[in-house]
Amino acid sequence: MPLRILDVGQCGFDHDGIADWLTGLVGAEVDFAATAADVESALDRQNYQLCLINRILDADGSSGVELIRRLRQRPQCPPLMLVSNRHEAQKQAVAAGAVEGFGKAQIHLPQVAEHVKEVLRMNDADMRGASRTGGLDRARG
Repeated sequence: MPLRILDVGQCGFDHDGIADWLTGLVGAEVDFAATAADVESALDRQNYQLCLINRILDADGSSGVELIRRLRQRPQCPPLMLVSNRHEAQKQAVAAGAVEGFGKAQIHLPQVAEHVKEVLRMNDADMRGASRTGGLDRARG
């Protein structure tokens, strides 16, 4: 089963670049959600191994950090990463419950690729543990 990643709030150009990068990096299928409501709907329909959230959602200007806070309240929540070059925004996202993210300017750095792969490996291990134990609550970063 291929990896599924949800990319949230990017403009079309940035989404295409991120999706191409992730497909090449880990063979992922990358879906797009424009707004918070779209994210909630997507998470209700599909299991994702990672959710990338733009600092400011392009469609409506809402806060990615606030969306992270809201999504962390869900009983089933994939790892969340903020996409932002701003260090302060990354700190706020981690405090809100995200794993450390990355900026678009850093996307081709080897350490960013390794970090994304590691988050996906950790989530995969958590999910296998949950299926063996009948619903073990996953670590959420």
